[in-house]
Amino acid sequence: MIQTTALSKKYGDFTALDNLNLTVKEGEIYCLLGQNGAGKTTTINLFLGFLEPTSGQTIINGINVQENPQESKKYLAYIPETIMLYPNLTGMENLEFFSRLGGFNYDRRALTDFLLQTGLQKEAHHKWMQSYSKGMRQKVGIAIALSKSAKALFLDEPTSGLDPKASNEFSNILKELSQSGTAILMATHDIFRAKEVGDSIGILRAGELVSQIKAKDISANELENLYLETIQ
Repeated sequence: MIQTTALSKKYGDFTALDNLNLTVKEGEIYCLLGQNGAGKTTTINLFLGFLEPTSGQTIINGINVQENPQESKKYLAYIPETIMLYPNLTGMENLEFFSRLGGFNYDRRALTDFLLQTGLQKEAHHKWMQSYSKGMRQKVGIAIALSKSAKALFLDEPTSGLDPKASNEFSNILKELSQSGTAILMATHDIFRAKEVGDSIGILRAGELVSQIKAKDISANELENLYLETIQ
């Protein structure tokens, strides 16, 4: 569902991403670990079509993103570290607006169901977005992904700044999405969250994928040690 082939991105003499090969299958959560500047956000931006690769390919649902950017966008949803929603609209109104922007026209019952699936309490649906916590805004972002029936979900540091309860709730939502067949690529600094929620884990260093492991094959402490050894 999500794939890179020999993907590289250079800015003059600086290599932001170097010959990246990774695959995320339907229903799989792939966590991409790395320090700031390791290439995590660059990878996601290449999938979103925000950047052009120097070489290689990004593929979503069999579609080459560089050759068919609009077609590939039909199958993806994106949640950045700070999700941009309209503060003068309610959670419900934001969901309705962005789902219509994606070509979907749902009635209020369906929109309510999407919000409830994310665990956003019903009394919050009609409150202004400016009153929402970060965790509540992330849930609206997930609801937008649900409304688009996104087959591929890209997340850039989605749990940064969340308290432990909100972070745990967010992880549970991701697991439910993966069980429904959504492929998820999540860039994160959070080693223990990656171990807890991920199926596969990759470690980037200076644009190079230096380790790939299955989460079930490594303990949290072993993963932390591997990460620290890798980035030195």
